[in-house]
Amino acid sequence: MNSPEVRTVVHLHGTEVAPDSDGHPDAWYTRDYITTGSKFSRKVYKYYNDQQATTLWYHDHALGITRLNVYAGLVGFYIIHDSLEESLNIPKGEYDIPLLIQDKSFNADGSIFYPDQPATPVKGVYPSIVPAFIGNTIVVNGKLWPYLEVEPRKYRFRILNGSNTVGYTLKMSNDQSFWQIGTDGGLLMEPVELKSFILEPAERIDLIIDFSQLKGETITLMSDSANPNTSNIMQFKVVLPLKEEDTTDSYGRPMLLLNNLMWDEPTTETPEYDSIEIWEIVNLTQFPHPIHLHLVQFQILDRRPFDVEYFRRTGKIRYFINRRGEEPLPFERGWKDVVRAEAGKVTRIIAHFKNYSGDYVWHCHILEHEDYDMMRPLRVIKKYK
Repeated sequence: MNSPEVRTVVHLHGTEVAPDSDGHPDAWYTRDYITTGSKFSRKVYKYYNDQQATTLWYHDHALGITRLNVYAGLVGFYIIHDSLEESLNIPKGEYDIPLLIQDKSFNADGSIFYPDQPATPVKGVYPSIVPAFIGNTIVVNGKLWPYLEVEPRKYRFRILNGSNTVGYTLKMSNDQSFWQIGTDGGLLMEPVELKSFILEPAERIDLIIDFSQLKGETITLMSDSANPNTSNIMQFKVVLPLKEEDTTDSYGRPMLLLNNLMWDEPTTETPEYDSIEIWEIVNLTQFPHPIHLHLVQFQILDRRPFDVEYFRRTGKIRYFINRRGEEPLPFERGWKDVVRAEAGKVTRIIAHFKNYSGDYVWHCHILEHEDYDMMRPLRVIKKYK
């Protein structure tokens, strides 16, 4: 028996378009447009993409067989960007990842299974539509129970429930928070902290997940399903080396820190009174910072290029064998209280902590950096005998 030609029509879900480009259920067509539905009027749809930045998706909408075509795979993301979104300090590029969650069942040969009749068959009707479909496995972006290797940093995930019937209540296995930044129609005015959320079929949610404190760990995105086969959605393995610094606050604003510490955290620089110290200032950013120490004048010893990626992985400085230390430039020799810490280099200075003891500070003298929060306390300790 010959199978009938598949009818289909694409609907860009969430878009603002004219009716003849909306994917009306009766605007379906078969291969090569041999047969078309009563509302079919154009082969090429017009999407103007003039909405605010958002996560849309497309899927089949043919009358009477949408459930079959979507289940078979006629579904995908359609993402709109705009200048406002691009200006925000949120994860971008390879750190902005769409996740399409679907439940499926499979036959023994690996082909997908979909029931051809309800559990209680309808007499005289075959095949017959089922009232609901609940699969026994989970696929994400077409892969069965996948994992994603990530860096210890923040990622943006655009999650779509592409299932036919099932709604999901999602959470992380370590009970950490999500930061929601968007919904179906675009970005929120401000982030919302969530421990879990509900996603019904066709809904999207735009999230940031922070893996920065989870180096070496494996975390699972989970649903509240009673079936263990569908309670685990996917894994995140925090095993990739950090490529670049990723420090933002809960509103997505950049934060450049000293030793990855905020201003009000305990003092870590505590030189003894009348001591001489050599400080190594490691710059992992991509631009220089003018570093100022209160109380003391110091001298610049040298600057040395180092293996930034190795430092990110191990926290240890490894200098390049074929690169010698760079002496201070002619105009930098002599006593200084500000030093330019260059990108990708270790800048070494030597200082004599004398004359006074007590509480001081050291900071980047780019004032916007100093104010938030690239400044740390410095305590000169005088020991009494």
